[in-house]
Amino acid sequence: MNPRRPYWLKKTLAVFAVFALLAGACPASDVEDLAVDNTRFALKLYRELNDGSGNLFFSPYSISTAMAMTWGGARGETASQMAGALEFTLKPDKEGGPLGRDRLHAAFGELQRSLRAAGGKGGVEMSIANALWPQNKYRFLKSYLKQIKEEYGSAGRPLDYRSPEEARGVINRWVEGETRQKIKDLLPEGSIDPLTRMVLTNAIYFKGNWATQFKVKSTRERPFRMASGKSAKTPMMFQKGNFGFFQDEEIQALEMPYKGEKVSMVVLLPRKVDGLAALEKNLSAGKLSGWLGKLLRIKVDTLFPKFKMTSRFELSSHLQNLGMKKAFSDADFSGMDGSRKLYLSGVFHKAFVEVNEEGTEAAAATGAVVGLRSIRRGPSFRADHPFLFLIRDKATGSILFLGRYARPAS
Repeated sequence: MNPRRPYWLKKTLAVFAVFALLAGACPASDVEDLAVDNTRFALKLYRELNDGSGNLFFSPYSISTAMAMTWGGARGETASQMAGALEFTLKPDKEGGPLGRDRLHAAFGELQRSLRAAGGKGGVEMSIANALWPQNKYRFLKSYLKQIKEEYGSAGRPLDYRSPEEARGVINRWVEGETRQKIKDLLPEGSIDPLTRMVLTNAIYFKGNWATQFKVKSTRERPFRMASGKSAKTPMMFQKGNFGFFQDEEIQALEMPYKGEKVSMVVLLPRKVDGLAALEKNLSAGKLSGWLGKLLRIKVDTLFPKFKMTSRFELSSHLQNLGMKKAFSDADFSGMDGSRKLYLSGVFHKAFVEVNEEGTEAAAATGAVVGLRSIRRGPSFRADHPFLFLIRDKATGSILFLGRYARPAS
C-alpha cells in the first residue's frame, strides 16, 4: 500500500476495453502517424500476451482507444509512462512542448470517424461506441469531460458505485448490447467497488462478408498440424479466389478482402509447421508494412480453417510490464478531477471472433478448404498449421484485431 495515499482516500479508475464481432479538423498525416504508433503497440502487446501455448485474439484498437481516453487525464510521469507504453508519439505544434495531447485526441477522433464510414458500406457492419461511467455527483473537470465527448463521442453516464454490483450490471448490459450479445460479463465480479470513481469503456463490433465467399459444400474435415507434431481434424474451407498474395523463404502472406474492399483480413503463414514462434519473434511494424506492400492480386488455391475463439484478459500486469507502472499506484490523473487521488484499478478486455464461409463476425479470421481438380494451378495457400492473422482498415492501415491460431478447439 502506498504510504502517501491512505486506503480510505483511494479512488479507483477502472478501464474496460472490449471487442466482439466489431472535434476539430485533423491532418491526414496525424491519422497515418497514429496508425503506425498503434501498430507498434499492437505487436508489442501481442508479444506480452502471447505465452506460445495456444490461440490468442484481441483488439489492439479497442485497447488503445480506451487507454487514450484515460491518458487524456494523466499528467507528469504517469502521462509519460503511459505514452511510452502505448507508443503515443505525436508532438505538439510548438517546439519543446509536451506530447501533443490535443493532436492525439483529434487523430483518434478522426480515425474513429473513418472506421465508422468504412463500416457503412454494404456487406460490412462495424460499430464503435465509447462511454464514461462517472460516480454520480463526483466532480470531474469539465475540460476533461468535454474533450472526451467531442473527440470520442463518449457521453457521461453517471452511476452510483456505492452499489457496485448494480453498477457492474448496468455497464455489462451496455457492452452486451453494443457488441450484439457477443461479449457478456466483461466486468467480472469484484472488478469494481464502492471506491470506484469512473469506468471507461470502448466496444467495437465487426461483421464482414467476404468479397468472395467460400462455398459450404467445399468445407470438409481436414487435419490441422500443430507445432507439437500432433494433428487434429477441423472443418477447413476452400476456394480458388483472387487475393493479395506474397511469399518468400520465410512466409506466405494472404489478404482476403471483405465486401466493399475497405477492410481485409491478412494471414501470415510460416513455411514451417513449427515456424510461428520464429515469425512472432522477428515481426516488426516495418517488416509487416514491407510484406503488405508486396501483395499482388492473383488467383490462389486457398485452404483455411473455420473457427470460433474467445479471449479474456486482465491487462494491468501486462501494461505495467510494458512500462506503465505509475498509473496503477502513485498515479497523477489530476487532469480528470484536479487531484491526485485517482489511480487505475483494472483494465479488462474480452474478444470474440467467428470465421465461416460467409465471412467474419466480431473480429478476425477467414476460411479456406482443399481444392481438388485444378487444371492450371496457381499458388497454394494451405493454412493447415499455426498462423498469425489480423483484420485491418485499408485506408488508414489500422489493425482492428490481431490473433494467432495454433490449434483447433478441443
